[in-house]
Amino acid sequence: MFPYAGCSWVRAANCRIRRRSRPLEAGPSRFTEPPVPDAAPTLLIAASRKRWARVSAPIAGSTAYACGAHNRPVDDEHTPFLAQSRELAFESGGLGYAVSLSLIALVTAVAAAVFRPGNLTNVGLLYLVPVMVAATRFGLRTGLITGLVSSLAYNFFFIPPLHTFIIDNPENIVTVLMLLGVAVVSSQLAARVREQARLAQRSAAESQALASFAQQLTGLRTRVELAMLPCVELGRLFETHAVLLVPGENGLAALAASPADAEPDRIAALAGLRAFEANQPTGLGSDTLAASKWSFWPIASGGRVHAVLGMARLDARTPVGPEQLPLLRTLLAQAGLAFERNALEDEMAMIAQLKERDRLRAALLSSISHDLRTPLTTVLGTLAEIRPASDEQARQLSETRREAERLHRFIANLLDMVRVESGALHPSAEPVDLAEAVAEAFHDLRRGLTSHRLHFDLPADLPLVLVDPRLLHHCLINLLENAAKFAPEGSAIAVWARRLPNGLGLSVLDEGVGIPVGDETRIFEMYARIEGSDRRGGTGLGLAIVKAFAEAMGLTVEATNRCDRPGACFTLRIPEGKLRAGQEVDA
Repeated sequence: MFPYAGCSWVRAANCRIRRRSRPLEAGPSRFTEPPVPDAAPTLLIAASRKRWARVSAPIAGSTAYACGAHNRPVDDEHTPFLAQSRELAFESGGLGYAVSLSLIALVTAVAAAVFRPGNLTNVGLLYLVPVMVAATRFGLRTGLITGLVSSLAYNFFFIPPLHTFIIDNPENIVTVLMLLGVAVVSSQLAARVREQARLAQRSAAESQALASFAQQLTGLRTRVELAMLPCVELGRLFETHAVLLVPGENGLAALAASPADAEPDRIAALAGLRAFEANQPTGLGSDTLAASKWSFWPIASGGRVHAVLGMARLDARTPVGPEQLPLLRTLLAQAGLAFERNALEDEMAMIAQLKERDRLRAALLSSISHDLRTPLTTVLGTLAEIRPASDEQARQLSETRREAERLHRFIANLLDMVRVESGALHPSAEPVDLAEAVAEAFHDLRRGLTSHRLHFDLPADLPLVLVDPRLLHHCLINLLENAAKFAPEGSAIAVWARRLPNGLGLSVLDEGVGIPVGDETRIFEMYARIEGSDRRGGTGLGLAIVKAFAEAMGLTVEATNRCDRPGACFTLRIPEGKLRAGQEVDA
């Protein structure tokens, strides 16, 4: 009978969940809590030692915060924001003893009024009631004391000799020991039930906090909002000050803080920087810069650190206890995914803008070049037919023709760049003599090269190259025009070709200022302007066209500074597979 009665009381205890319908009075707060809307239902869950945890269930479309904790004093070092040890039981203090003694007195009075002296079995069973209540509701200590007092009352009032604590019959000793045993077993079973309920309650609260945090993250779009939410929410959940650091121009900079005046010191800033670089927790409670009052955790996703979250307490205790770390890591992982989503959205928006800009630019260039090409061809044909009547007219006509030809080349560059960007460039390779190609390029630019000295160094035994002659012609014209434009008048422009271990090099050299170190690759970008060198002015398309045409033919182009004197050197590198000997072509 005793075990059965004990189990029934345990099952009854499982159904007793302490609820509070009246919110607790808020204690002194270390920082301002955001208001919780009335529409969010609130469940008050008992917490350990002088604190209650509040879990707010957000409603769709609401900006209510998921979980929070009243800032009440705590006794233990690491008290989580969720309920810990008191969800299903009162504290075993004066209230438990008072209730237990009252029950013992009531049972004694009822037994004295109902049962006849000598009916010890029924009276002993009746005394199990206060023992079971005390053990299941108030813990082992209260249960043992209640069992001891019950046995003493049972002995004093009902076991002969009455009104003494003497036990003549050894069977009555078994009854007393049974009362104590029931107290121990019942309290242990109740403790297990309370622990399981506490874990289930904690798991449910954590799940609700994670779901609410994720729901709030999905509604944020700006980087500042994404930075503020972890500071406010995690500061509320773990009752700490929080600051979020993001990379800036001069290292890490605080993008959000809760409260707003929270600011790490110099040691904490170094700990935050170390956490960002190593993607590992640093600061208080870690193995790195543990002297800091702040603890820092990286917010990362996909191996990329987006930000660093710092947390600190005013009493300099460790902000997050070991049992809270899984929840913190999960929340930080969700924040990392939100930061990655925001970064991808920004990149997609930027890519869309670049595509639209390139489309509009290509359409504009194509329209302008086609609209100008026909009238310019007419102008060039008319200038070729005009015969000057005097030397002055001849000079003016020559200058006009030179500028018209330069404008024609500019429009041709625009058309060529449109073809490159649209993917309509299809080279047709055939054997080309480099000496003839260089001579044709000089002939087309003869009016623009009159103010420069020209030097050629092309060995007679150079092999033929398998390239598109039209594209190679455009490359040479743009390289020669670039050298003439940015080299001083009267300086020399040289063209030479050399056999290389893996092919052939065709170079155009000038005597200008040269190219700044580090800009040798950027100079081939579209519309590039290199300040502090001789690569200024012009449209910024010539060298970009050279690079695009060279790559289309399977060649490479590089820019360097001359070693023997000031000036730039542009080299077309022709691989060995593009070289053809004269006899191979004849065959």
